[in-house]
Amino acid sequence: MANTKSAVKYVRKTERRTDHNRGVKSRLKSLARNVKKAEAAGNKEEAGKIAREFVSSLDKAAKRGIIHANVAKRHKTACSHLIFGS
Repeated sequence: MANTKSAVKYVRKTERRTDHNRGVKSRLKSLARNVKKAEAAGNKEEAGKIAREFVSSLDKAAKRGIIHANVAKRHKTACSHLIFGS
């Protein structure tokens, strides 16, 4: 247990941030799954639309430090053929 008032406050802040970050990561995983489903179904327009939303969410998460920048870049590269076509 924390020994000082500031340490107790820091514990509360950490728990709040952890819950928020867990939600963001869960959303990213859901979007990735939706992109794969749309791509497997052969629906290019829908897959492109979802991929754009996924890429935007990846950029926001990387900017805030929730995920590593290289992880975001790797996923964005994998989605690029859906957004720009090939």
